[in-house]
Amino acid sequence: MLLGNLLTDGGLSVISGFRFVHCADLHIDAPLKSLALRNPELAELVANATRKAFVATIDLCLEEKVDALLIAGDLYDGDQTSMKTAGFIAAQLRRLDEAGIGTFGIRGNHDAESRITKELVFPDSVTFFKGSAAAIPLPGQVGRRDVVVHGISFPKPHAPESLLPKFKAPVEGAINIALLHTSLAGAEGHDRYAPCSVADLAGAGFDYWALGHVHKRQVHLEKPAIVMPGIPQGRDINESGAKSVSLVTIADDGSITIAEHRTSTAQFERVSVDLSGIEDWPEAMRAIGRKLAAERDTTASEHLIARVSLSGATSLNWRLRREADFLRAEVEQQAAIIGNTWIEKVSSACSAPGDVTIEAAGAVAELSQLVSETVLQSDAYRLAASELISELQGALPRELHKIFGEDQASFEKAVAELSQDGALDVIAHLHEAEQEPRI
Repeated sequence: MLLGNLLTDGGLSVISGFRFVHCADLHIDAPLKSLALRNPELAELVANATRKAFVATIDLCLEEKVDALLIAGDLYDGDQTSMKTAGFIAAQLRRLDEAGIGTFGIRGNHDAESRITKELVFPDSVTFFKGSAAAIPLPGQVGRRDVVVHGISFPKPHAPESLLPKFKAPVEGAINIALLHTSLAGAEGHDRYAPCSVADLAGAGFDYWALGHVHKRQVHLEKPAIVMPGIPQGRDINESGAKSVSLVTIADDGSITIAEHRTSTAQFERVSVDLSGIEDWPEAMRAIGRKLAAERDTTASEHLIARVSLSGATSLNWRLRREADFLRAEVEQQAAIIGNTWIEKVSSACSAPGDVTIEAAGAVAELSQLVSETVLQSDAYRLAASELISELQGALPRELHKIFGEDQASFEKAVAELSQDGALDVIAHLHEAEQEPRI
């Protein structure tokens, strides 16, 4: 049974409103999306981070003594069959059940057909809406008004049409909350699912739209409240920054307050380091360490996972590229000194002093020019490179197929970038190592 938050006034208990936590897109125990997580400890950290984010979400519900938890889809991924994942989720929801806190959830495109949903026995306080719209009344939650929670799940992974027309009408005189997994009018990096516009939602008569699917947090509208809470835990560099859930309070007068609460334990960030004018390897490493430390100081989450990009004109440019493994080890050492700092990837786009790509005339310079101006531009080379990368793509697990791009244009861009990087690596190894300072 759901209980409204209670305040004691002269021995009398009065309902103070309706409070809930709104989250979405946890993707608990989903496979890692990045091939760059070569460090086993880092891979384990990221793999467990979604669980920790869910625990943090449950902890917030208990600490704030909310009335309900709303999960707007993609709690886990549909191709997961591990009952360990199911057991973990059930155990966390039981914590809410024991505290008298209800859970309302919908299934999105990732968990639409999950075996976990079908086989797991949830506590009575947990409601996952089915593929047909439903409305659940909660009597007397806001003043003397009812709260009605509406929702509809994806019956199948694909929902090409709007689900808005399928919702039951808002209940007159009540506070109406609706859960919907949707891409809205479209978002970068996300396929279109159950498309609709903010204007469509605003005109539907609901007081709060608890959305899910787009991993970036955004309050689209305050009245009525239309909220995309974002992902509670980033899983790769494209989901950078601290992540969170929303704590929502609906007061007796119907006003709505939305507060963001961080849940991420690990935070991906891009760290750019300019090595211009630095000619000494140890000094370059110290410069990288200083930049990592500065980023660590501003990181809200417990752990920083950094993608380090080097730039600038330095005579170290060829060595930085040629000794990539040694460079990564050195940068990881800097991260270890800082603490709770991890390196996802290190890349160098440094150039020679004077912005000269090839430092001197000779065989290596001529070869570099030939590769850049002739080989990389040839249709035959691009075709061969595309075939090799397609073959590699086919050998990868399904969840990693999109690392080379979401469509043909992004795939071709990835092929060009990989080809350019490979060419520079070859030239770096051929370049005269003795031209550069050594430790």
